[in-house]
Amino acid sequence: MTAETASPEATKEQPKPQATQQAKPAQEEQANCLACNKPIKKLKRYYRNGKFYCNKKCWRKATLKVKEEKK
Repeated sequence: MTAETASPEATKEQPKPQATQQAKPAQEEQANCLACNKPIKKLKRYYRNGKFYCNKKCWRKATLKVKEEKK
């Protein structure tokens, strides 16, 4: 047998994986407050440092919690 008379499956090119064309993972929207875990409504939300909270009180509570963990 020669290379030309080999099985037709061997001469077919294998499909290349699409690993190079992967899209960036979509960033999920934050649905709950980080401090109290209540659902955040679009009209009533407090945005600080790239995160959403339900109000200023919860933002303060979350920042105090982080400061205590660092100590």
